[in-house]
Amino acid sequence: MQVATFWVNVLLMASNVKKFLSGKSDFHELLRAQVGNEFSASQQYIALAVWFDNEDLPRLASHFYKQALEERNHAMMIVQFLMDNDIAVAVPGVETPINEFKSPRELVALALSQEQQVTDQIIALAKAAREESDYIGEQFMQWFLKEQVEEVSSMKTLLTIMDRADGNMFYVETFLTRESVGDEGGDSGAPTAAGGKI
Repeated sequence: MQVATFWVNVLLMASNVKKFLSGKSDFHELLRAQVGNEFSASQQYIALAVWFDNEDLPRLASHFYKQALEERNHAMMIVQFLMDNDIAVAVPGVETPINEFKSPRELVALALSQEQQVTDQIIALAKAAREESDYIGEQFMQWFLKEQVEEVSSMKTLLTIMDRADGNMFYVETFLTRESVGDEGGDSGAPTAAGGKI
């Protein structure tokens, strides 16, 4: 049994070395795609912020402008990692974000859904790095996994407050003025962003 396990491990390592030498890595491909995913998330948050700003809801607008910068910084952290590891990188275009909404709650629900989707993408990245025995890549993804727990939690909290407010946006604005939602991007253990963090 141990001999069979040994040979399975040898074959897996050989497969991973072959992928590495050929330059074909699922992890690297997913990471390149994640740059676009993060820029798309940033654009969607800008669209949400502009909608709130146009509705004279300055605290909600400010919250989502900050979220947009945070997502942009995530994309640039990945770009820096790719450059630091001599992995080809190209900055992709993004799709047009959703701009039409019927109610403020719809925007926060979209933000929560987006964060849950990004969490799934980050988990897939961490899994791919582990499966390829890319320990440097796996370590890099650890910060993003931790970050996504905070992101989903803060959006769930904001959606709960939105539901409790039952249409009273003054209550939500007051909550955002009074309480800190999110980490304000002050994590000293965060990866370096290409061009510097904004």
